[in-house]
Amino acid sequence: MTGVAGYVAPRHLRAMRSLGHELAVAYDPSDSVGILDRYFPDADFTTDFGCFDRKIKTGGIDCLSVCTPNDLHYPQIEYGLEAGLDVVCEKPLALDPSELEAMVRLQERTGHRVRTILQLRYHPEIVRLKKRVEREAADRIYDVELTYITPRGKWYAASWKGDVRRSGGLATNIGVHFYDMLHWIFGKLERSVVHYASPDCIAGFLQLRKARVRYFLSVDPSHGPDRAPDAPMTAYRKLDIDTEEFCFSEGFTDLHTECYRDIVSGGGFGPDDARPAIETLYGIRHAVPVGLTGTYHPLAAHIAGAGRPTYLFER
Repeated sequence: MTGVAGYVAPRHLRAMRSLGHELAVAYDPSDSVGILDRYFPDADFTTDFGCFDRKIKTGGIDCLSVCTPNDLHYPQIEYGLEAGLDVVCEKPLALDPSELEAMVRLQERTGHRVRTILQLRYHPEIVRLKKRVEREAADRIYDVELTYITPRGKWYAASWKGDVRRSGGLATNIGVHFYDMLHWIFGKLERSVVHYASPDCIAGFLQLRKARVRYFLSVDPSHGPDRAPDAPMTAYRKLDIDTEEFCFSEGFTDLHTECYRDIVSGGGFGPDDARPAIETLYGIRHAVPVGLTGTYHPLAAHIAGAGRPTYLFER
């Protein structure tokens, strides 16, 4: 595993252990990896990638799990495939759609697979929603409103997650699984508009084949509803479909395990599955916000006012 000291690594470690697999070696520039004692106390660990590489090349390892910052996903996937391993990579699988094309070619040349964690595709309520939409008339268009506010402290902006070149920006970093869910259920993108974007908040509109989607994503705790004093940083998720609230806040605990279970049995989701959301997010990241025009999320009015904000992206 690479990135074992990171936020998402424990979910991968728990999935591995739950399914009876072994972690042979882990790498991270940070040595704050006491979490290993809970899952794989006998795993080798190093802060030196050269040492990690030598361990990989000794053989006996089947798969590389990539849990590093987003900008490192593609180069580490490339490394794993070239080393003769299958790769499981945390989302997003890539920041640039061209990297997906390269992954497909690498899979064909090496004979090994890359699979990504698209955990909402395993959520029972999301699966039921997809089946419900599939039963409806093919020409039905839904009105969808997605609100996701997951408060973060000041550390967020100072970390790699606050660097758009490393994280892909807010929408990619906290929202990629929601955009994947929307594409998986409602189909391909026909039009995308960004109404407001800042380092801690983004709001816009997507026209998908089966849905008109207004979205609002934020890491600013002041943007959400009032929270209990003892839980001020609790995430707020809300999905309304044709004015009916769709509840899916529960059931997230073991979704990584379900992803791994499917992957090791020969299933899972690869570059082509991840492509729609990656392409949509790439477009959002490079879009110039239009301000509060057309169909926008109601919370955007409270944040953006009537101006035309500029999203500064270093090209």
